[in-house]
Amino acid sequence: MSVRVRFAPSPTGPLHIGGVRTALYNYLFARKHGGKMLLRIEDTDQNRYVPGAEEYILEALKWVGIEIDEGQGVGGPHAPYRQSERKEMYRQYAEQLINSGKAYYAFDTAEEIEAMRKRLEEAGADAAQYNAITRLQMTNSLTLSAEEVASRIANGDPYVVRIKIDPKQDIRFKDIIREWVVVHASTLDDKVLLKSDGMPTYHLANIVDDYLMGITHVIRGEEWLPSAPLHVLLYQYFGWTAPQFAHLPLLLKPEGNGKLSKRDADLGGFPIFPLQWTDPSTGTVARGFREDGYLKDAVVNFLAFLGWNPGTEQEMFTMEELIGAFSLERIHKAGARFDITKAKWFNQQYIKQLSDDELAKSLQLGENSKPLDLLKIVHLMKDRVTFPQEILSEASFLVEMPTEYEEAVVASKWNADAIKAIAAYVEDLKVYEGDFLAESAKAIWAAAAERVGVKMGKVMQALRLAATGAGHGPDLMLAMEILGKDEVIARLEKALAILPQK
Repeated sequence: MSVRVRFAPSPTGPLHIGGVRTALYNYLFARKHGGKMLLRIEDTDQNRYVPGAEEYILEALKWVGIEIDEGQGVGGPHAPYRQSERKEMYRQYAEQLINSGKAYYAFDTAEEIEAMRKRLEEAGADAAQYNAITRLQMTNSLTLSAEEVASRIANGDPYVVRIKIDPKQDIRFKDIIREWVVVHASTLDDKVLLKSDGMPTYHLANIVDDYLMGITHVIRGEEWLPSAPLHVLLYQYFGWTAPQFAHLPLLLKPEGNGKLSKRDADLGGFPIFPLQWTDPSTGTVARGFREDGYLKDAVVNFLAFLGWNPGTEQEMFTMEELIGAFSLERIHKAGARFDITKAKWFNQQYIKQLSDDELAKSLQLGENSKPLDLLKIVHLMKDRVTFPQEILSEASFLVEMPTEYEEAVVASKWNADAIKAIAAYVEDLKVYEGDFLAESAKAIWAAAAERVGVKMGKVMQALRLAATGAGHGPDLMLAMEILGKDEVIARLEKALAILPQK
């Protein structure tokens, strides 16, 4: 049997980064076993639909490199892949359950259901549910005559279809990650399968679509584990073979105590969505990993390790290497701590792996900026940054001549020897006519310092101070090559003129 998995998000807003991890694990599993990855949009709850969310989902998956074989945006033999467009087909399956005695019509009003719940709460019931006990006191096809049920339906009375759960049974299934899960049916309520507007609930649509689309493995978040027994029961009621289930561990706060939320991300100053999102109703902008400067390969590696471990020391994987190493059996049950510092580490590593040319193409100097060699700036700075956009901000000293000088370095390193060596260096630079490269800049500096009897190493920090305004930074000689001989001379003469003479 060929592996077929699906990612089935709801278009209720931006795709959470945990959803991206779920999609990634599905994708890796499908590719590992030569199977298919499907994308289905589960929009049965029209009240929560958010314009633009579906397009956001498609763009986010494309950005991280998850290729959809079949589904929304691609098409396929089981189209349509948007559940709202499949509305009419679900009713026949709800009717099938009714005809087999596995479901029933319920005509209760919202006020009647609320009154039932209030009575149960006042009586001290553990859970105020519509279940095998309470359904016998409610208005449904189990308590009404067949004639009255038919009359109500013919009159257009609103109703829902509820599953009829036999409370005297254990529901068992084996989860690939969690082993055997056993739930007694008495803890379950008679969930609504078909709503009064004719739309299916998640429970019915999910099962029907997974069956019709030939899904073999359902890989989804732990938050769906409480619904799994109901889904297993529905498969039994329909007489269908259930897919294999794998419920992924939760993503936890960076501190590890509780489920990760958007508020945690806002407080921690990191994104929780793959792409930037602008709320269409409020205009509020939420940060995205892409716009914050994370490379997609770094995000993929970071997400892959949130719940899975290859069993080796390797941390940096290409997508193909991840596919080869991935297995559901190596996913752990415990929640995964969302350590954003690890995401930053991955980003640093992948920036270092990029060629100078690739990185330079993602950057742009401002229109009024001094013309500089961007490739050389990238080469100078890329080992020192976490995000690409930091290259230009960290290299601002190359764009503007220093107006301030680091006081501590002035106090400790700006002395008579430094002044003498730098003055000699300026003299030698003015008469130098060759190509001004890092190597020549260093050779001229060494010769000037030796000529005036100063040890080059002792005054190197003072030279950096005069050229950049700071006592620390990237390779100074390469920085001076980027600045050019004339700019270096101007900077050194300025420092000699305004810094204290000692």
